[in-house]
Amino acid sequence: MEGFLVIFGLFVAITILVILVKSIRIVPQMQVLIIERLGRYAGILGSGPHIIVPFIDAPRSVNWTGFPIGMNYIDLREQYTDLPMQPVITKDNVTVGVDSVIYWQITDPYKAVYEVSDLSGGIIQLTITAMRSVMGEMDLDETLSSRDIINAKLRTVMDGATNKWGVKVTRVEVRNINPPEDVRVTMEKQMTAERNRRALVLQAEGEKQAAITRAEGEREAAIARAEGERQMQILRADGAAQARLRSAEAEARSIQMVAQALGDAGNPAHYLIMGRYIESLRDMAQSSNSKVVFMPVESSNVLSSIGMFKEVFSNDNASAAPSPQTPVPARTIAPTAPPPQYVPR
Repeated sequence: MEGFLVIFGLFVAITILVILVKSIRIVPQMQVLIIERLGRYAGILGSGPHIIVPFIDAPRSVNWTGFPIGMNYIDLREQYTDLPMQPVITKDNVTVGVDSVIYWQITDPYKAVYEVSDLSGGIIQLTITAMRSVMGEMDLDETLSSRDIINAKLRTVMDGATNKWGVKVTRVEVRNINPPEDVRVTMEKQMTAERNRRALVLQAEGEKQAAITRAEGEREAAIARAEGERQMQILRADGAAQARLRSAEAEARSIQMVAQALGDAGNPAHYLIMGRYIESLRDMAQSSNSKVVFMPVESSNVLSSIGMFKEVFSNDNASAAPSPQTPVPARTIAPTAPPPQYVPR
């Protein structure tokens, strides 16, 4: 009898322990537990300790792709799903491999459990479908250079589709876009040609700028030289004008002095003309290229002029001896010109 009581007491203790274990639930922070009473939804238990009716209330377990089988606790934190490489056909009929990462967060546990049977699997399939739809509207070059646009479109499509599942898609990141090998080689050649073209364009642009700069420098130098030449010509002309003015003034003074010296005895112009004439004859005689000296046609006029100079100097009481030549009287009527006489040097 005592042994029966002992066994019965152990049974009662174990039963009470099992009932306590079944009735007490402790939910971690940022997780929830969905309770069903006899198979129907009874409520959601938040973080902390809770007491439920054992054998009547039971937690709802879920079976999602990528999660442990029979999971009871639903995590409300932001989660991510890594999608494997998927083939996608672009607008220009090029098949590329794309893999991406989806970041999502459960906002309504009730919808996440009861609106879809496999939440993570549905998100994966929806992402693949949306990615093929979005990238199918783009060319290959646009697909490779517009990842931000692809991410934004995918997030918009996914967020609108998963809203009824109680899930918010925060980000969709396309990690790799792998074109076929032949397309990749062609693209590398194209990029090499494009870089060479840019280099040639930049070089030509540099040469153009250098030529423009050199032309501007030459133009400014030519302007500066022309300006200097103009200033030099102006200064030279001013100097020549001043020299001519000084010479004219000196000549005017010399004429005035000759006129004062002659007085009424003669014309000072004849004196000046004869002086210039004699200087010209002297220069002609001294020239190395001159072989023959031409005497003037009217030699009598020259002789008469020399006689006139003698009279002028005689009237001025010059100290020079009288000339042995007899002056030729002036003629009123010009005689017939004799032929020119040649005097060898």
